[in-house]
Amino acid sequence: MTENTQQQNPAPITELPTQYAPAEVEGKLYERWVERGYFTADAESDKDPYTIVIPPPNVTGALHLGHAFQVTLMDALTRRKRMQGYETLWLPGMDHAGIATQNKVEQQLAEEGKSRQDLGREAFTERVWQWKGEYGGRILGQLRRLGAGLDWSRERFTMDEGLSKAVQTIFKNLYDDELIYRAERIINWCPRCLTAISDIEVEYQEDPGELVSLKYGEGDDTLVVATTRAETMLGDTAIAVHPDDERYRHLVGKLIKLPLTDRSIPVVADAHVDPEFGTGCVKVTPAHDPNDFAIGQRHNLESITVMDERGVITVPGPFQGLDRYEARSAIVGALKEQGRIVAEKRPYMHSVGHCSRCKTTVEPRLSMQWWVKVGPLAQAAGDAVRDGRVKIHPEDMSKRYFDWVDNMHDWCISRQLWWGHRIPIWYGPEGQVVCVGPDDEVPTGEGWHQDPDVLDTWFSSGLWPFSTLGWPERTADLEKFYSTDVLLTGHDIIFFWVARMMMFGLYAMDGEVPFKTVALTGLVRDEFGKKMSKSNPNAVDPLDWMDNYGSDAVRFTLAKGANPGADVPIGEDWVQASRNFANKIWNATRFALMNGATVEGELPPVEQLSATDRWILSRLNKTVAEVDAYYEDYQFAKLSEALYHFAWDEVFDWYVELSKTTFFAGGEQAKVSGRVLGEVLDVMLRVLHPVVPFVTDTLWTTLTGGESLVIADWPKDSGFRDEAAEREIELVQQVVTEVRRFRSDQGLQPGQKVPAELTLTGTALAPHEAAIRQLLRLQPAGEGFHATASLPVAGATVALDLSGTIDVEAERKRLTKDLGAAEKEKADANKKLGNEAFLAKAPDNVVDKIRTRLAKAEADIERIGNQIAGLPQA
Repeated sequence: MTENTQQQNPAPITELPTQYAPAEVEGKLYERWVERGYFTADAESDKDPYTIVIPPPNVTGALHLGHAFQVTLMDALTRRKRMQGYETLWLPGMDHAGIATQNKVEQQLAEEGKSRQDLGREAFTERVWQWKGEYGGRILGQLRRLGAGLDWSRERFTMDEGLSKAVQTIFKNLYDDELIYRAERIINWCPRCLTAISDIEVEYQEDPGELVSLKYGEGDDTLVVATTRAETMLGDTAIAVHPDDERYRHLVGKLIKLPLTDRSIPVVADAHVDPEFGTGCVKVTPAHDPNDFAIGQRHNLESITVMDERGVITVPGPFQGLDRYEARSAIVGALKEQGRIVAEKRPYMHSVGHCSRCKTTVEPRLSMQWWVKVGPLAQAAGDAVRDGRVKIHPEDMSKRYFDWVDNMHDWCISRQLWWGHRIPIWYGPEGQVVCVGPDDEVPTGEGWHQDPDVLDTWFSSGLWPFSTLGWPERTADLEKFYSTDVLLTGHDIIFFWVARMMMFGLYAMDGEVPFKTVALTGLVRDEFGKKMSKSNPNAVDPLDWMDNYGSDAVRFTLAKGANPGADVPIGEDWVQASRNFANKIWNATRFALMNGATVEGELPPVEQLSATDRWILSRLNKTVAEVDAYYEDYQFAKLSEALYHFAWDEVFDWYVELSKTTFFAGGEQAKVSGRVLGEVLDVMLRVLHPVVPFVTDTLWTTLTGGESLVIADWPKDSGFRDEAAEREIELVQQVVTEVRRFRSDQGLQPGQKVPAELTLTGTALAPHEAAIRQLLRLQPAGEGFHATASLPVAGATVALDLSGTIDVEAERKRLTKDLGAAEKEKADANKKLGNEAFLAKAPDNVVDKIRTRLAKAEADIERIGNQIAGLPQA
């Protein structure tokens, strides 16, 4: 099964405590892994590479369940590949998180009664670096706590020297290729953070508003528009109607008076207008709405900005200086006084964008910004998936990817912040514009100044797969580890991060893809499927669970829920169950070690193995093959379930229990089974290790004397199968399961011994009589034995003498009562299902439930009848 067990003399059993205490094991063990360099990749190695770069968490961030979920899966992938002999690099790092980090430091300054303007740009930036050194990056320590096998020698930060050089280089290249330009467009603006923000930083929610219908013009030239944003009317430069709308055709081209102003505005015909919605007229405010801006471009309309960067009205007149919300009420009041409100304000729920950082309502705003021309870049990103160079998993997520890259708009990359990569553009005193690369000289002299804006955080993180490996230099790391193998990330950022990495990677690396597979996960939710949120009581700190149950328990719970692309429900009960699994592995392995399990020597030849031994080795190889197939398909939930059931059910609950009589008897067969059990535990701990690394490494080193599972070989399916032994043990399992069920039905305690006579002669069960009796607590049928119940199962007969073990009459009364209830349930269900009128009206799901009740009642009647028949006769 295994090629290299790194065998030394196994450590004494006394080194394994009676109980597993994660807190005493995990931290020390992790630091030992790091100190010994197990996670450090070698660019000079002749091994095949396997590379994953971690989606860089924000420098301000703390570990949440979403992080823990994705990190667990990436760690499982890289640990397995390392064991398979690949030169494995899992590269860690952090994102500088422009807005989030700047906000943190500004809050700190506010507590001191200062602002960033008080410090000035240079001093403020120094203060942010100071904050980063003091408070930033705590999440990296938390990743160590989780057991993430990251190559800490290669830790990167999006604003370190190397990555900053990469940012400046690609900006210069894109600029020179006319793929970066400056233009005035509508952007998302946060009046609190005072910057443009990306689409991903806008959170939309249904907010209550008021829809107001306003009358523009006079007499026959009157038009009515409805709006929730009356304050923007000060910037209206047209009224738009649909070209085919007969109601307004006579007005197209005319000028009408704009209320509360001394301006007149034209009526324009534009196909964007929906004639069926409202009055079929819309006000056009090009400087404050993206759709209006597009209309304005088509009709050459003026764009009038009516508020400043803080949302304060700037138009001269009675509303100047009012906040946008104050102005809204004041303008509606003024219009009402003029009789221009043709319908009273009415409640209106509408989707409103909010800044994800500060929750302020986002303002669409016309602004001069820097943009990436994404057309050719997005085309290349789509083609890489279409032609198979990059695979998206699960495949049905590809449609969402294509929907995005095939319809991508130019990307606003400038941010009005002080923390981030400064845009490398210098302006001269005579209007010169110079883009400066990392090796270029910066223009100097009077009148030269650098663009004040910084780049969108997603710009630098879009370079992550290659900038972290040393690009633009052709480093040994870049040559060895690019392209990366897998990008594992949430489906929620496929648009904002995955697509950007695809565009930049293909552009910078001459068409070489940044990753070969995009494995998309769902989001972690609570046990009821609800989104976890800090504002809700369902938010969970994974560190609390790790404190209470151990990191392995948290990891195994997350992996068990990881179906490709699907959301992951998780509850504390499930973590407790995973803790119990870790304890089961510990206790069962400790028992096995004390009872002869060993990895010393070769496996005995097949002819010396019992059917039980051959069965477990056959199941072991099938499980390894099954787990391998699931890993290749990123089916973490299925591989975790397979490992759970093999370890708990087949190894511990069946093989160990079936073999106890052999171990207790001693002799040569006990030695054979001890070696088989050692082999099974060795392989089982290896295949479990990527998901539950701490408990498995501790047990495996004790079992084998090997150095560490981290650098042990991944087991291979040897091809050994024994279908006959599997069928034989299945018969044993049938007998044990059926008799256990009967005992339970009769109210017998699990440990209660019962005299029994087993008729096994001539069946494959005969060699297993001792084990069957041990598992079922069945004593030999001695003198005075009287069979009160006889169970035919799997070709054998188990006769039991229950005399004196139960109160027969009391049990008969109880069962008779249960039988009556089941028969009544059956009659009620049959009555409803026999009613044609009921069936014609009842929903399908209701009828299905009744049919299910009927089937259950019939099964209960048969079961209870058999129990009554099996009771001793009076």
